[in-house]
Amino acid sequence: MDNRADIRDFLTTRRARITPQQAGLLAGGGRRRVPGLRREEVAVLAGVSTDWYTRLEKGHIAGVSEDVLEAVARALQLDEAERTYLFDLARAARPSRTPQRRSRAVVPARVQWMLDTMTGSAAFVANGRLDVLATNTLGWALHSPMFAGPRRPVNFARFQFLDPAADDYYLDRGAAADVTVALLRAEAGRRPQDTALRELVGELSTVSEEFRTRWAAHDVRIHHNGTKRFHHPVVGDLELGYCTLDLPAEESPGLRMTIYTAQPGTPSEDGLKLLSSWAATQAATGAAQPAPAADRP
Repeated sequence: MDNRADIRDFLTTRRARITPQQAGLLAGGGRRRVPGLRREEVAVLAGVSTDWYTRLEKGHIAGVSEDVLEAVARALQLDEAERTYLFDLARAARPSRTPQRRSRAVVPARVQWMLDTMTGSAAFVANGRLDVLATNTLGWALHSPMFAGPRRPVNFARFQFLDPAADDYYLDRGAAADVTVALLRAEAGRRPQDTALRELVGELSTVSEEFRTRWAAHDVRIHHNGTKRFHHPVVGDLELGYCTLDLPAEESPGLRMTIYTAQPGTPSEDGLKLLSSWAATQAATGAAQPAPAADRP
């Protein structure tokens, strides 16, 4: 797979954000033609020749040693997610692999059982493309605006960028969208042969200028933990903490479980309890339809 454009754009955007002062270099005289560091300055910081770094920034990364990649990562002050992404790009540049759809995988029944025992938390399982593959009842209730459409599996990126309901649902939609695109960008580095992911990115890039702009920034994220604020159509505003855990790779490759909880004693805890009661009523009448264990990765 030819990922030279991704390599070039990633390294260029990382270089552009660092000033000589931030890198511990003298700014030097004369007008600078580029924002951030020059290529030769990155080369000096990484301990390689300018010609070599220029070749690397043009996308010729196959065969580069880990020590050199580490030196470049330090020179560009990459964080953990960015460093991981750079190494993923290097692995993807190695020859002999062809694009293909990943084999189908099923969310194990024991994982669904685990979800169902979490009655006080909203939980779901998603793949790296951010398709929701399984959820508990409260997880369905929290994301009920996303489940309102007929398409399955539901996908966070499609909802955030293509569904107008997302504007009201996320109190900070911009921040949520930033995280979503950064997660997809990191997944694209890990799994460049994922045809479905490439189709998703192509679909969103064609339709959404917001997505295209964020995708072009080459920001990446691997840890998906923090706080999100929602305006739920049934219970109003919620501020929930969330934590995402990798499921065992041997039986659930590439799948992650995310759990949302409310801080005890807060209005959001009361709101989540009210949402749980509403979800139970919906389930009793057959209206609630939690995502079943998936038959696709």
